Amino acid sequence: MKMFRFLLLLVLLLILHFSHFTNGKKTITSYSTNHLVYTSCTKASYPKICIRTLSSYSTIKTPKDLAKASLNVSISRANKASKFLKNLKVKSKREKGALVDCIEQIGDSIHELRKALFELKHLHKGIGFKFQMNNLETWISASLTNDDTCLDGFKEIDGKVRYDVKRKISNVAKVTSNALYLINLLYNRGGSRI
Repeated sequence: MKMFRFLLLLVLLLILHFSHFTNGKKTITSYSTNHLVYTSCTKASYPKICIRTLSSYSTIKTPKDLAKASLNVSISRANKASKFLKNLKVKSKREKGALVDCIEQIGDSIHELRKALFELKHLHKGIGFKFQMNNLETWISASLTNDDTCLDGFKEIDGKVRYDVKRKISNVAKVTSNALYLINLLYNRGGSRI
């Protein structure tokens, strides 16, 4: 009977040990991803937003992956903002004119972000690296300028429409600003671990 209890205890300990070891591997992987996100986002323009929007990506293994994820977040938010703007009901001609301009600016912004993502996906170390990084920075900066231009059209307009547009476009600008920071971080690292 004592031998049976001893063997049973031994089997239980082995099961616990192996289940802990297996769970430990999963924790290490998610820790590595989260560690990269947290350490990279701490000095971003909007660190809390950066961490919140990127920590759920399990595919992030390198700084390049992190930069790609941040651009995907920006594109997604810009697309949602564009859809919101297209469905927004306005009352005055002034609001309608500002809205039409804003929709065009956000469309241009999405186009710039997509070009940047394409360039980032084809980024390589070597002779063309600096040129590619300059392109990325230019396109993302242009996207931010488009967001600002959109908001400028609503400066002279008061009320709910202005508030709603500002909220949506500011959200896009914040994640795009974080994407630009992460691109610059990748550039400063010299593209390490591409």
